[in-house]
Amino acid sequence: MFEWRSSHLPPADRFEGWCALVGQHLMLTRISSEHEADFPASLRVLQWGEITVSAPRYPDLYTLRTARMIRQSDPDQWWVALVCTGTMSLEQGGARADLTAGDLVLMDTSRPYDSGVLCHDGGLAGIISLQLPRQALPVPEQRLRRHVGRPVSSAHGSGALLAQFLRGLNREGGALGSSEGAALGKVASELATVFLAHLADATRLVPEATRRQALAREIKEFISRHLGEPALTPPAIAAAHNISVRHLHHVFQEERQTVGEYIRRQRLERCRADLADPCHDLRRVADIAGRWGLRDAASFNRAFKRAYGMPPGEYRRHLRTRPRPADARREADGGT
Repeated sequence: MFEWRSSHLPPADRFEGWCALVGQHLMLTRISSEHEADFPASLRVLQWGEITVSAPRYPDLYTLRTARMIRQSDPDQWWVALVCTGTMSLEQGGARADLTAGDLVLMDTSRPYDSGVLCHDGGLAGIISLQLPRQALPVPEQRLRRHVGRPVSSAHGSGALLAQFLRGLNREGGALGSSEGAALGKVASELATVFLAHLADATRLVPEATRRQALAREIKEFISRHLGEPALTPPAIAAAHNISVRHLHHVFQEERQTVGEYIRRQRLERCRADLADPCHDLRRVADIAGRWGLRDAASFNRAFKRAYGMPPGEYRRHLRTRPRPADARREADGGT
């Protein structure tokens, strides 16, 4: 992982340092800003093989990439950019996008563009970009180019899954080992492939295994968001993803568990976590179970005992009466 902060430089050198950094680690551009006298910014770059995730944060600025700059230096990549904070305007390929937090946009490093970023409330704008080699995507270039510079919401579907995954990679990427990072970088590439193929109406060109894995992740994310709803059933899940219940069960066959088993396990784990958390001590066990969609107290008690070896109320008491690590050390030292 590479990480840089302008605060490590004298104020007068920060903007010049930023411009040089962007040209070296991202792509050649011309940057201007009203904050050039003292430019607060940071950049995190995570790279696993051919997959790169970059996460810059900066104040208001304007960026221009010209045809001449492209001839001088071109990483030959597709970028999928997620706006996390602030707003962004982008003009590329005859299209204009006005993006707000949560929007995704496809960019092409081989075509000129200009963009502007505005911050709000005195903060910094934040963008996370997934940089993909052009040859890594099975979708025809001409189809993708039709969608360059057009905003796409990350509120649902494969866009939501990709956005959440990018946020997680940016947050946890620095702690990943090389093998973990390589595996998760591959997942990011597969999610982006499915997202872009759907955007370009070219899903059939994506390998079957990639589509199946992306669908499984999307379904699991949907289940996670709706765990507290008693109406979370296989028919409801299938309908939300425009697939048949039979197809849904087929997806979970490879997980070696049924859809119902997966939902039950996730709900029980959320209940277990709440019972272990002292912040929920004033909540009744039945209320915790109901919070996660388990409204039948007797069934919940039996399922919890099968999963964790004791009823939920006893599990909570066991955790509260168990000696804390510091107490155990004092006892081992003779009570001193």
